[in-house]
Amino acid sequence: MTGDLRPAAFLDRDGVINVDHGYTYKPEDLEFIDGAPAAIRRLNEAGYQVVVVTNQSGVARGYYTEVDVDRFHAHMQAELAKAGARIDAFYSCPYHPDGIVAAYRVDHPDRKPKPGMILRALGDMPIDARRSFLIGDLPSDMTAAAAANISGHRFPGGDLDDFVAGVLLQTGAALGPK
Repeated sequence: MTGDLRPAAFLDRDGVINVDHGYTYKPEDLEFIDGAPAAIRRLNEAGYQVVVVTNQSGVARGYYTEVDVDRFHAHMQAELAKAGARIDAFYSCPYHPDGIVAAYRVDHPDRKPKPGMILRALGDMPIDARRSFLIGDLPSDMTAAAAANISGHRFPGGDLDDFVAGVLLQTGAALGPK
């Protein structure tokens, strides 16, 4: 079974893939970070499964619904496809302990800095955790990666494709899938 496992690149969403406009959920507000479609295509071509792990507390706060999050992700996927890129799975956490929507007012194990979304993906998909990593822009992303026992790389902004190319060189993955 180990031979069927592929590494995954876990990506935070807001601030890594798309510009964070503050509770971004409307398809028309999608604005990719510089180089994001190319970075995701680079990961696809290198044999990585690309998995988004995103806190979406706007659901718990009553700003939008899980359906809105799904609609935004479908739009993102369609826009990425135009650039020859794809995301293999989306995991989002709509919970927040201070939420105003009672059903989502929970200190949930999926909410980063906890590793729940990563651990669920590791259980759901044929992922080689030893060769996987997370790219995020916040300390909570790095904490979640460490708790899931995968490496974390903090994206400082700029061109995501350049950053991903550097991560792949650093991990030795730029030489292609193992």
